[in-house]
Amino acid sequence: MPERETVADASQGVQLATTQALARYWASEHDWRKVEARINALPNFMTEIDGLDIHFIHVRSKHENALPMIVTHGWPGSIIEQLKIIDPLTNPTRMAQARRTPSTSLFRAAGIRFSGKPTAPGWNPVSIAKAWATLMQRLGYTKYVAQGGDWGNAISELMALQEPPGLLGIHTNMAATVPPMCRRHWRLAARRRRPFA
Repeated sequence: MPERETVADASQGVQLATTQALARYWASEHDWRKVEARINALPNFMTEIDGLDIHFIHVRSKHENALPMIVTHGWPGSIIEQLKIIDPLTNPTRMAQARRTPSTSLFRAAGIRFSGKPTAPGWNPVSIAKAWATLMQRLGYTKYVAQGGDWGNAISELMALQEPPGLLGIHTNMAATVPPMCRRHWRLAARRRRPFA
């Protein structure tokens, strides 16, 4: 463990007591088998694209005319963050949401968790976006949408720029642009070497 901080607040970073409590939780309280069971209860698949094994969870909607959606997590995140959206998206009738529903595919970025590890440079958001379009075609989807945050945001935006056949639109939950007014304030704050207020 690192040394104890010299101040009583978090101005020097995460405090030692917080780090120790988190380490204790992961060592003795976290139930990985419970999380593993949640993942294994879903339809998991592996496919090879451009020489790399890609792991994904693919849950089809019970609704015949559902619009497929590919959901890409960020890094260092994982599909665990998106498990809670599967049922509301694929079974909205049960969730009292009478609307058009997607089939949901949760994809892991190359080299993360259960997907294969690239053996050479070249797997990046551009190549992953192309791989996701290939995968959606393999799954037989002629029309679909994409959603992502963090790295998933970059991949979804690149899919839109690449315009693969069938991609109708994207949704991201991470703004990739900064309004000019904010950039101006940040530059001024940086010059003054103090936080932007």
